Amino acid sequence: MSIEKLILETERLNLKKSDERFVDIILDFNIRNKDFLSEFEPKKHSDYYTVDYHKQIIEDEINKIENGNLQKFYIFEKDNDENIIGSVALSNIVMGGFLSCFLGYKMDKDKLNRGYMTEAIKRVIRYSFSTIGLHRIEANIMPRNKRSIRVVEKLGFINEGLSKRYLNINGTWEDHIHMVLLNENLE
Repeated sequence: MSIEKLILETERLNLKKSDERFVDIILDFNIRNKDFLSEFEPKKHSDYYTVDYHKQIIEDEINKIENGNLQKFYIFEKDNDENIIGSVALSNIVMGGFLSCFLGYKMDKDKLNRGYMTEAIKRVIRYSFSTIGLHRIEANIMPRNKRSIRVVEKLGFINEGLSKRYLNINGTWEDHIHMVLLNENLE
């Protein structure tokens, strides 16, 4: 299975599309951040933290990328190609009259408060609007996740309201704030 080996660059980061060769460092990222990320993600079963499971995840990501339903980028600092520090995904991409997707992202607990996520998402937004041609990017964030809300607000996302009991996060149905960014160049 192969996909275009696209790299999006920023001043400090390289954002690389999902690749089979990343399996060990993706697993390492998830193990390092297991406790930190559990507060913000659905519960994971024990198989999730195995190489075989992550091989399947990457295969699924690549299939979705090839089908146009996903754009997934793993974040690397420019001086370190051996350590993933986060990811940004545009999922459930719908073209046609909708031209919309969901934004998802996560950052290594040891790399917070450096502006990396804002920098990475800003680059992915530019790619999604100028290259893919999307009209709307939606991010759904738990109200208590102030850090994440701050990131998207800095990038111009607006609050369109609260979705009650929207996603099951770590075993609990959580409310989410519905944040949206429109491609003003399409207006």
